[in-house]
Amino acid sequence: MMAIPRAARVYVGCALVGAAGCALPALRPGAHTPWSAVALLAALYALCELPGRCPLLGRLLGGTTAPMGAGSFFPVLLASALLLPPAAAALTALPGALVARVEQRPAGVRRVWRTSQLLIAVWAAALVAGALACDEAIGKGAYVPDFPYALLPAAASALTFCLVLTALDGGIRIAAERIPPRTAWRGQLGRALAPYAVHGLAGLMMAVLWRSTYGPVAALFVLLPMYISCWVFAQYHRERAAHQATIRALVQAVDIKDRYTRGHSERVGRASALIAHELGMAEERLEILRFAGILHDVGKLGVPTRVLRKDGPLTPEERRTIELHPEYGHEMVRGIGFLGEARAAILHHHERMDGSGYPYGLSGSQIPEFARVVAVADAFDAMTSTRSYSRARPVATAVAELERCAGTHFDPRMVGALVRALDRHGWQTAVTADETGMPGNVPPARGPVAAAHTVRAPRAAAGPPPAPDAVATLGDRAALPARRPGARVAPHAHVPPGGRA
Repeated sequence: MMAIPRAARVYVGCALVGAAGCALPALRPGAHTPWSAVALLAALYALCELPGRCPLLGRLLGGTTAPMGAGSFFPVLLASALLLPPAAAALTALPGALVARVEQRPAGVRRVWRTSQLLIAVWAAALVAGALACDEAIGKGAYVPDFPYALLPAAASALTFCLVLTALDGGIRIAAERIPPRTAWRGQLGRALAPYAVHGLAGLMMAVLWRSTYGPVAALFVLLPMYISCWVFAQYHRERAAHQATIRALVQAVDIKDRYTRGHSERVGRASALIAHELGMAEERLEILRFAGILHDVGKLGVPTRVLRKDGPLTPEERRTIELHPEYGHEMVRGIGFLGEARAAILHHHERMDGSGYPYGLSGSQIPEFARVVAVADAFDAMTSTRSYSRARPVATAVAELERCAGTHFDPRMVGALVRALDRHGWQTAVTADETGMPGNVPPARGPVAAAHTVRAPRAAAGPPPAPDAVATLGDRAALPARRPGARVAPHAHVPPGGRA
């Protein structure tokens, strides 16, 4: 995401002001800030985050260049929250947050956001720990560590840290992605609690050893098992990057073979994710669904190129050939375990609610949920994109066609979710490969779905425009069913300009 919405920038600005308010009291005269401890903990946290920023150092220390994003070493921050006053604890997060790796652009705004978020979270965690007399519990001065009571402030501090980060994350998602508040935080806290509990326990161990007769050096040994866990986490990122590379390679192969639908797969993945957001799907399923949308046409690799690139109507034999692409695609990805439910979507995304689809004629709830989502996303993008055999139609026209065919060809629930998502986010239609000389970037509209999203191709040299009923047929050629005399054209079949059906 290159451009950050204004609401998100305002949100980040407010977070920055809040972070400054948390940390600045430590700089006041008479604050009695333990600068030696602050400097040591801040340097330690920055050093722990540095391998994720420096590929060479990452290879030397961990044998991988996989990113270790900001927060890989939260135990250092949680130990700071247990050992230091709130304002001083917040300062320990500053250097590490500034040097941590930022994957997406604009990096400056994202770095400011991440730094502000961490400062606020550490400050809140230290405030809660102080309120529960953490100093005495972990052993300060004449006090010795008080177990099991010491677990209480440590757990409360880690929970507060987790809650603040989760709350701020949900807020930025609402501001930046314009997702509904009811789904912004769904599932995030549950996924984060267990990791933060482990980080909190490690932070408690660091704090107790820090205050012991062995001193800060002993506390460093706690980081060894944590570094191993972070190495495992980095390996997970490495595997995830390999998954993404596999998907990109398959999609590029399809785009090269069928140049007229270049970019279609990515847009179907994006539309599928929009629908999933509206349905409130968990993040894990949403990611798999996006993969399903991106790979839904991978089976075209098994279809002869002359059929895919044919400008005129398909013969019955060619139609039967192209209708095999869902099964080809399923065979291709059947051994890719991480795709999960996406494999069923690739196989069944041309099934229809009334049972008239293919390859197996499934109907209603027999069709997998992912396949019903991808079917709507596929038809919508096909109708709003320009191909060699059809002109792009306005978003409003495509939506009207989807609504007309909801219940017979498409799941009404999925159609409704897409309409709500378009009202909230708009739609940006990228130009496909055959649209030479046309604008390359159509700004997304806001508000109700409207014709402002239209991308039009030059009018055909001969022949009238499609008949009104044919507006419904501007979709994926692979969905073109055999037409019976007098039968209505299916909603995501293709009728080229000039009415050649």
